[in-house]
Amino acid sequence: MHRSLTVAGLLGITAVLTLAAHARDGRDVDGAAIAGTAAADAGTLVTAPAMSAARAAHTATTLLDGRVLVAGGFVAPGAPHSAELFDAARDRFVPLPPMIVSRHSHTATRLADGRVLIAGGFGPNNATLAAAELFDPATNSFRATGAMREARNGHVAVLLGDGKVLLIGGLGPNWTFLSSAELYDPATERFTPTGPLSVARESHVAVRLLDGRVLVVGGHRGRRDDMVIHASTEIYDPATGRFSMSGAMQTRRHKHDAVLLADGKVLVSAGSDERDDRGMYTSTELFDPATGSFTAGPSLAIARHKLAGSSVLLPGGQVLVSGGAAQAERYDPATRRFSTVGGDARMAGFFSAAAGLRDGRVLITGGYGNGGGPRASAWMYRPR
Repeated sequence: MHRSLTVAGLLGITAVLTLAAHARDGRDVDGAAIAGTAAADAGTLVTAPAMSAARAAHTATTLLDGRVLVAGGFVAPGAPHSAELFDAARDRFVPLPPMIVSRHSHTATRLADGRVLIAGGFGPNNATLAAAELFDPATNSFRATGAMREARNGHVAVLLGDGKVLLIGGLGPNWTFLSSAELYDPATERFTPTGPLSVARESHVAVRLLDGRVLVVGGHRGRRDDMVIHASTEIYDPATGRFSMSGAMQTRRHKHDAVLLADGKVLVSAGSDERDDRGMYTSTELFDPATGSFTAGPSLAIARHKLAGSSVLLPGGQVLVSGGAAQAERYDPATRRFSTVGGDARMAGFFSAAAGLRDGRVLITGGYGNGGGPRASAWMYRPR
């Protein structure tokens, strides 16, 4: 569930390097003026072994056996591996056979049976894909599955309680902003339409609530002067197949993240306004499904955006927010405070991908920023 790296997809790695080099304003992933101090009990961040390829706008999915599938991403031309596995027992990456289609800005969803559905994204020549494929951990191989009803990238995907996958919004060909949604059924390997959303959304996020409904938060439609950033949210009810508007956020935001907390509330964090890296937020909000409303949450120590899918619920109920900046932070719902994570490692930040491990550690991979383009680097969060 990662946002579209559309600038990179259209302009190439050179443009990403230039963009990253000009994004330094004391608040971004270069960490020039990082606020706050690391708490002793917030854990530590260390450098992990590197991946086989530099990646951004890729996915990282924890498998049932504890390994992590790292798939796709905006990689350098001629990169040898479109996917690889992280072996948590040996702390190393292992190359995989190529995916059926190289892609970035796609989604990867672990199904109930342990396979992973990889859908959409940007493919070769920046084509928006309807193609989908399945990764089978038993054979460590990819195979094609049914195509989506609409080509889309920068969408979000959520596993529902009945085992189907809900795919929502995103961008279609020729910069078409989509309000459509569809369902993937693993039993038939077919996509069928559902929804649609009330408004088109890209750079949005979605979370399955404890009651099985899906909360869709923020995002935008339109480009440049025509961009409209949403404070609005919607809820999808699998029983009816319909979206309905829910309570609005206090701040309109896109390129943000959201994670379900242990108590059933949803933490929405960071993001930005129309100024992109110049308008990054430190603010957070909490959604309460019982009231359908948002309340202001505590501030992050570091402004962040382009962090969707990089917030991980830890075994003790705390949350690691790892994307969008050079340092990670940990949120404690009991104290309603963020604490920066210690360690000398500095992450790439933008469009990275994170996955929780069985032992409570979190693997963070790739991204761009911190003065460079897509990175093969990886980092490990270690709790205390």
